[in-house]
Amino acid sequence: MEVNIDALTFQERGLIPAIIQDVYSGKVLMLGYMNEQSLAKTIETKTTWFYSRSRKTLWNKGETSGNVQYVKQIQYDCDGDALLIQVEQVGVACHLGERSCFFRDLYMDETDGNRFTIIEDVYQLIKNRKEQPKESSYTNYLFREGLDKILKKVGEEASEVIIGAKNENKEELIYELSDLIYHALVLMVQQGVTIEDIKKELSKRYGKKEDGRGREKR
Repeated sequence: MEVNIDALTFQERGLIPAIIQDVYSGKVLMLGYMNEQSLAKTIETKTTWFYSRSRKTLWNKGETSGNVQYVKQIQYDCDGDALLIQVEQVGVACHLGERSCFFRDLYMDETDGNRFTIIEDVYQLIKNRKEQPKESSYTNYLFREGLDKILKKVGEEASEVIIGAKNENKEELIYELSDLIYHALVLMVQQGVTIEDIKKELSKRYGKKEDGRGREKR
């Protein structure tokens, strides 16, 4: 694929902002700056390279920490003066040990919450319950009872989904589907399956080829 860097507009100091996004969750991980050289190395090595404005040198993300970002796609905006880079993040992106550099809230509408990452948030909550049990937690009750109990609940909730659909009751169906998804997430955590694993599998089935058509008809 031909790379046309001439389509980009670099700032006066020869830099362009690069937004780094998790290719699986869609979460924004960090913002860095690139010059033509670091962008070229990013494309060549398929890992992110940035220009440090303080040290005035190039640096490769994860070179010392091991938290490498494997580049999956690079896009630029309508004005050609900003990059959006989707990556597979190894470890954490933030030097403070957080998954994303954007982990502090300045404002959030408490009535709505963050619907964009809600599945990932619920998964993480379930995982935290497994690692740090709470006595009164229903999630921990399921983990204590073990795989057979979890599978039984998944089966029961699947049946409830069928009943909700047969009743043609949308609110009931939404409620039961949410229960099923929660118990499926518990099963995933219990079995060590991640959301990224599911997204990778779905990408294999439904991801786009270069011609824009899906790999499989389903």
